[in-house]
Amino acid sequence: MNRRVRFLDTRPLRRSRPFRDLWIGTSASQLGGQIATVAVLAQVWDLTGSTVGTGAIGLATGLPMVLFGLLGGTLADSVDRRALVRATTAGQLLVAAGLSAQAVAGNRNVVLLLALVAAGTACGALGAPARRTFPVRLLPADQVAAGLALTNVSFQAAMLAGPALAGLIIARWDLPAAYGAQAVTTVVSVLAVIRLPAMKPEGADRNHTRRRPERGGWRIVLRRPALWGSMATDLSATLLAMPIALFPLVNQIRFGGNPQTLGLFLSAVAVGGITAGLLSGTVTRWRRGGLVQLCAAAVWGLALAGFGLSGPLWPALGCLAVAGAADTVSVVTRSALVQLETPDAYRGRVSSLEHVIGVAGPELGNFRGGLMASATSAPVALVAGGLSATLAVAAVAATNASLRAYRTPPTTDEPTVPETVDAATVTG
Repeated sequence: MNRRVRFLDTRPLRRSRPFRDLWIGTSASQLGGQIATVAVLAQVWDLTGSTVGTGAIGLATGLPMVLFGLLGGTLADSVDRRALVRATTAGQLLVAAGLSAQAVAGNRNVVLLLALVAAGTACGALGAPARRTFPVRLLPADQVAAGLALTNVSFQAAMLAGPALAGLIIARWDLPAAYGAQAVTTVVSVLAVIRLPAMKPEGADRNHTRRRPERGGWRIVLRRPALWGSMATDLSATLLAMPIALFPLVNQIRFGGNPQTLGLFLSAVAVGGITAGLLSGTVTRWRRGGLVQLCAAAVWGLALAGFGLSGPLWPALGCLAVAGAADTVSVVTRSALVQLETPDAYRGRVSSLEHVIGVAGPELGNFRGGLMASATSAPVALVAGGLSATLAVAAVAATNASLRAYRTPPTTDEPTVPETVDAATVTG
């Protein structure tokens, strides 16, 4: 196998018009979401002046994300997934319009604002499992990881550019313009989804839009060791070593609480992630996806333990950049493995479980880190968490031969939906 370093694999964008549409729409939506996140945070703080108020944003997003994410998994295995994503994206557009309207009207009711945030999150979570199944239906098996890497790069870019752009928009044109920017990007997302081909779950009755999902949708994860091993690897890494909640304390005890340094911590993780994404053509062509994920998750834990031990700023930032790069590699390989290993009839529910683990793991990991740091110290929590995560990943590797040996299918077959779509299919 050729092991030379390769840049971002752009074959999915060049060879699949439906995937290109999906990527453009998803990238626009991610950028708009980051802009809206900053706008909501600023507006809630303005209305309440309280950390309890800003903390309530997490409640308004976290609960709908879990509840509607699980429901969305069942729906994704019951109906045309394109139709489901169309409807939920249209719902997000209505919520974006509502956020813009309340800002223009000078709303002073924080409950109304949080209700709109919860509604938008619910729409996104309801469509997320179906949206996760799109790349594997639009791309040949050997390009799925590359497609996911492209999506991850756009997400990392939105994480870097979105908040800064939001700050500029709010400073110059105030909150209505920020919410308006989100609405515009959501329109782009809606148009992109409209152009996608129909994607009914395999085995669905072509004469009906609804069907009963195949039984055992959740148990299939336990019956396939590569699936549960991949998810256990991700949960071990995030639950035991998530560092974000410890950044302010580390910044305070080592760097005098300088807000610029705190920002550098977050930026270092994102820079590492984007760099890994831009060089992802190297790993997305490797067929040993399970082994790659295990190694990346172990590097994540070791890098965060190194961050806990680092005194000077530059070594600390370097460790965070390595952690961000390892996280990107782990996310891309895990996502590809989950989609390729899951039969299409179950992909919606399995994707919703992956979605919930991806949401709950980091949040619980931050909570765990905060509790441990309050009982010991931030460096101890980081080192113990990072080493524990590495040991947990090693335990998964030692006990799960299927994950260690997993290989991406070598096929270069055509995707399961046509590259060109006739008018009848588009109007569905």
